[in-house]
Amino acid sequence: MRPQPVHLKRKYLESYRRIVGDEQVARIRELAVSLRGARVLELSSTATGGGVAELLSSLVPLERDVGLRVDWQIIPGDAEFFEFTKRLHNGLQGMPFHATRDDEAEYLRHNQAYAASLGSGEWDVIVVHDPQPAAARSYAHANDAARWVWRCHIDSSAPDAGAWAFLRPFVELYDRAIFTLESFAPSDLTVPVVVIAPAIDPLTSKNRELPAYLARETVAELGIDVERPLLLQVSRFDPWKDPLGVIEVWEQVRRSFPQLQLALVGSMADDDPEGWRIYHDLEDAVRDAPDCFLLTNQMGVAAHEVNALQRVADVAIQKSIREGFGLVVSETLWKGTPMVAGRTGGIPSQLEDGVSGALATRTDEFADRVCELLEQPTRARQMGLAGRRRVEQHFLVTRLLADHLQLLGELLAPSRQSRTAPAG
Repeated sequence: MRPQPVHLKRKYLESYRRIVGDEQVARIRELAVSLRGARVLELSSTATGGGVAELLSSLVPLERDVGLRVDWQIIPGDAEFFEFTKRLHNGLQGMPFHATRDDEAEYLRHNQAYAASLGSGEWDVIVVHDPQPAAARSYAHANDAARWVWRCHIDSSAPDAGAWAFLRPFVELYDRAIFTLESFAPSDLTVPVVVIAPAIDPLTSKNRELPAYLARETVAELGIDVERPLLLQVSRFDPWKDPLGVIEVWEQVRRSFPQLQLALVGSMADDDPEGWRIYHDLEDAVRDAPDCFLLTNQMGVAAHEVNALQRVADVAIQKSIREGFGLVVSETLWKGTPMVAGRTGGIPSQLEDGVSGALATRTDEFADRVCELLEQPTRARQMGLAGRRRVEQHFLVTRLLADHLQLLGELLAPSRQSRTAPAG
């Protein structure tokens, strides 16, 4: 089984100076000095269609730009592997988990085959993302000298007991475990925990500045009437994002705002076979609703179109039941668009209730908050601008880069000191 390398565009730290300022750029360069030439491998399950892929597509090129030797690889998998890992992923978030011995054997077979493909001594640090490739560490004996980090992007604070019992022995072999919030880590995990929140890249096609006329033209090309109000949710078609619940919210709000349109935008990922099943359920639910738009990357709705939708929408919603971080919250707030989001996971750290948006739990509460923002457009704009300022201060990729460089420096400091120590 050959590793699948991910080929990336180049990025330059200097391009971000006008956004984040001289002090941030100088701190990053200082952190990178002792790490020049460090060999880092990022390992995930897909290069497209999710928050992990978006993070790495910006983080890896920036780490390269400041002098590190970083590669990103994908663990190869088939349908059976990803069906199992999706159930395992959901189990870590508390959904009931069931697995047969054959399921577990298939998971281990893929991880073992991938680990065997790793060359001996190629890496100083290997960062493994989420449960799909987590068992690779236990088979990678040729890379025992590397420091291994498990990056969990989901809220695993209350996992299904069976899911965690299966995964925990593999995770315990790591040198560090990164979580979005300290509270996300299972209580019995003994690996040292590092807290690093995700972040967005303000210079990607999804987030860069877009003229208002171009945003409106782009949205109109999707068949949406830009003269009428629009409610938007951008997320995977995933039960934890509750897209059917979003439709219920929309239907309630339309009692007061009958002209309101709804766009549900989802990116289909290679490692998420559940997404199409949910998409078809949504198709059935809105078949006779001409003002509801189901849009995916398979229809040509890519980063540019999402950027435009997030700028044109009157209100955005993120009706998450359980959430790791929810990058789409920061993405939307960065555009100055008012938002109503679930009071769960990492969302409240991004969105201050009543200041930079609104938090909600129940369907009727979501509907009430959306109505309030539609009724008070001036207040809604003020909230959107406050949200943008919060993202600028805390959730841009340069802060994420600095956090990663600091962790890498801590992990590699002993080995680098021993290399440069004078002979006795």
